[in-house]
Amino acid sequence: MLEEFAEEHIEPLAIGAWILGTGGGGDPYISTLNLRRLYAEGARVDLMDPMALDDDDMVAVVSKMGAPLVGQERLGDPVHLARAVEVMEDYIGKRFRAIMSVEIGGSNALSSFLAAAVLDRPVVNADAMGRAYPEAQMTSFAIGNLPMFPLSLVDVRDNEVIVTRAASWKWMERISRKVCTEVGSTAATCKAPRTGREVKEWGIHDTVTKAVELGKAVLDARRRHADPVDAILDHEGGKQLFRGKVIDVARETTGGFLRGRTIIEGIDGDRGSRLELAFQNEWAVAFRDGEPVAMTPDLLCLLDTISGSAIGTESVRYGQRVTVVALPAPALLTTPAGIAAVGPRAFGYDIDFRSVFP
Repeated sequence: MLEEFAEEHIEPLAIGAWILGTGGGGDPYISTLNLRRLYAEGARVDLMDPMALDDDDMVAVVSKMGAPLVGQERLGDPVHLARAVEVMEDYIGKRFRAIMSVEIGGSNALSSFLAAAVLDRPVVNADAMGRAYPEAQMTSFAIGNLPMFPLSLVDVRDNEVIVTRAASWKWMERISRKVCTEVGSTAATCKAPRTGREVKEWGIHDTVTKAVELGKAVLDARRRHADPVDAILDHEGGKQLFRGKVIDVARETTGGFLRGRTIIEGIDGDRGSRLELAFQNEWAVAFRDGEPVAMTPDLLCLLDTISGSAIGTESVRYGQRVTVVALPAPALLTTPAGIAAVGPRAFGYDIDFRSVFP
């Protein structure tokens, strides 16, 4: 079943996806402008129910790969995302029925729409994370132990690379990340092709709709002069963790990732405490006065206290008034296999996962 993705849904998709990105996935601002331009030129994208896929349909899984800070300086182009899909089609000798994003978080939520608008294909209403994560093995397809190759990568200098085989998901991450780092820590990729059956069994479904509805809730709260942060918590069943002012940011781009920490000094009910948010592209673990209080796979989101807008790891800065919230993770990520793939130990923290939700 196909339904045209209306132009008025672009803004709420960007707002909702930036929140679900948990600090990563890239600021969707430029991608939003690109998609609006394509719509102004007459392009339209249909949204496809994942359950409408035939088992043998081929689905392209696209993303922009790299460090979010680099994306602020080297702007993306829809042509490169589309080219990554075409390179993969040429390699496998098959045409993709539809396109989906590897993650619903941040700018990558719009990557599938940009490629689809250029190639005139539908976008599947699903992703492989239900949020954003930095590494290839942190997807629902990896948790399902599906094949991880081939992968195509395209950059702005006309380099095109295909990784034909990898020994494991972690090796695919290491190899493709190395290539991405060599071309400037930003590139367009088409991940391992997925069948319709695989998307139906292992995709995180209806996440495009989820992001749009979340964005609408924020916009509605702003129009009513209500608290957008409360609107996010009510809509997602989330929990407020901390409110304060950013007093320190340390970050560096290394190994194709943006890594670091942000320290927030509490105000109002949190006065007298400090919260540290550690990140690798996305917010990973929150430490309150040195003790871990929230962690992946729960979605840790840093929000502007007034507007409810998400704040990315590349854009957080001293003096911002912020609210830290946690949102529930997709069920698959909280299974033992999911926690092994995306829990705190997957990011190097010797911490047992404890959800803030019952």
